[in-house]
Amino acid sequence: MKRLLLLHRNEEQRSSITSLLSLAGYEVVSFSEGYQGVESAKQRQPDLVLCATELPDVDGYGVLHLFRCTASLAATPFILIGPTATWADTRRAMDAGADDYLSVPLVAGELLQAIAGRLHRFHLLPAEPITTGHDEEAVTGSLSSLITDRTPHIVARRHSVYREGEDPKQLYFIQSGRIKAIKTTSFGKELITSFYQTGEFFGYKDLLEQTCYHESAVAIEDCVLLHISAADFLQLVRLPEVSQQFVRLLAGRKRAREQQLLDMAYQSLRRRVANALLVLHNQEEATEATSFIRVAREDLASLVGIAPESLSRTLSEFRHDGLLEVSSQGIRLLQPDYMRQAEW
Repeated sequence: MKRLLLLHRNEEQRSSITSLLSLAGYEVVSFSEGYQGVESAKQRQPDLVLCATELPDVDGYGVLHLFRCTASLAATPFILIGPTATWADTRRAMDAGADDYLSVPLVAGELLQAIAGRLHRFHLLPAEPITTGHDEEAVTGSLSSLITDRTPHIVARRHSVYREGEDPKQLYFIQSGRIKAIKTTSFGKELITSFYQTGEFFGYKDLLEQTCYHESAVAIEDCVLLHISAADFLQLVRLPEVSQQFVRLLAGRKRAREQQLLDMAYQSLRRRVANALLVLHNQEEATEATSFIRVAREDLASLVGIAPESLSRTLSEFRHDGLLEVSSQGIRLLQPDYMRQAEW
């Protein structure tokens, strides 16, 4: 029987959802507060989480962040439940790492279908661990086993970790700092495809595909990285729990890349800049109390795919409209909700 964790502050709705899921054959554990749910999950891992965006202690995005930052819980399918259903709401949920976003009032059929689909996707691999020559910790398949007892490597700001076209030899984990992934055109123009932050892995896509690197990785600031050899990674990725974790990472990056390309092709300049700022805002909001976006102008322009001059003009317009402020600490969005929903 699959075990579901339900987090919802409204007792009546929580009871109603629990009854529906129990009738559908699921074991349901429910709480009204986010921190209670996280602690419960650490004691006994759920197969899937249903979490309302509005909770009394920490919001649903905070709970999602705690799950993604906890190695033993990072692969757990996570569905957010919010009060509204707009493109911006869904985009924010996907950017934050949720597997799905549903709005109230919940439709029983849609809810059950969403749960079944996510469980099917993340439980295709065999339930029993594959026995290998690794020790007990590696056999558990958790991401923590990949970074245990690794020697830290310092990479200075603006230095390359690897370059496009090189053969991949290892997986990287960011113990501190930030990394940007860039692709270079034949004319020498750089396009940033991803940002990686503290607590994230990178370099796994090309290792899994066994091809040369399709992009370069450069330190945005001084970084401390942990290296996992290709042999260790490819051996561990055979384990179900590790495979599920990296399926999630690959799917999330693929979704973000597709959205980035769609924005470049079809969205207005203001919308493209706003979307990039919102993505970075959500990342900083999850990890920093100040919520300042710390990114160089040229990097932000490269992420959007525009000239720095065009970016500066758009930022000035946003500042004039009272949507953001710029200081030595970075860029702070003053009206992120409006920026998500504005029709530019």
